[in-house]
Amino acid sequence: MGKWGSIQKAKALNKLAEAISPLLNREIHYLQIPFEAAEHFEPSQIGTIVGTLTDAVLPYIALEVGVGLSKGPGILGDREGYPDFSHRDGYRIELKGLFVDNPGIKLKKPPTRREPSSRLTQKVTVKNVRADDDALLILAYRLQPARSDKKLLTPVIVDLAIFPVVECIRARDHRLHSRGGRWFGDFETPAVLSKIGRRKFASKAQLNEQLYGRKESEGHDFNEDTNFGKLKRIPYQPLQAFLMKHGATFTAKGDYPKPWTLGVEISAEDDED
Repeated sequence: MGKWGSIQKAKALNKLAEAISPLLNREIHYLQIPFEAAEHFEPSQIGTIVGTLTDAVLPYIALEVGVGLSKGPGILGDREGYPDFSHRDGYRIELKGLFVDNPGIKLKKPPTRREPSSRLTQKVTVKNVRADDDALLILAYRLQPARSDKKLLTPVIVDLAIFPVVECIRARDHRLHSRGGRWFGDFETPAVLSKIGRRKFASKAQLNEQLYGRKESEGHDFNEDTNFGKLKRIPYQPLQAFLMKHGATFTAKGDYPKPWTLGVEISAEDDED
């Protein structure tokens, strides 16, 4: 465990955030986009590019400012191993990015508002999280003119927040279960009620919990949750407050670990599964 104690405690969260704070206002200068080309990118496309790039180069940026992050071992043994990074003080860090709109930059606007795609996937469960050591680091960034050349845009880290991973996945899984969903296998596949399943659930009919599908047309009571773990769908109040602060879609109320509310509630359209 890190020298500041369990990451579930406020002291450790605050100390780790302070240790990582030199990343604030740092350019991810490995990406530069001509100013006039920005209007051809949607925010989600920028998010994908920056997310992939940051995952690869953050140790180099951290080295530049003496933050003490190194690439994690990836205990899951695949392309998207968990956790992403290790901190020199003993904590393990899972990284997610949050795109923040810059009103001075014209981007291609999608036809409908989209929620951030970053998520804590079903690969991160109570089976592989170390409750006292594992932190979720969210880096909020926006495109700004590069300091070296104002004709180029580069992502700049404008804010960061750290949360206990175990609390986030408990809230994530609480949401799944509270809506009638369930895990299939040993924390292998999260599934939500299908339209057929919701009707049966409402009428208190017996649900078939042996099978799940991927499409409504398959006729199962449960379908795989394709939105599982998206940041907006993790009803952990501090996390949702951070999303709200930066203008992202957020969940305005929840009941984990007890009822809470925030700001203005998102529309029903935004809250569809």
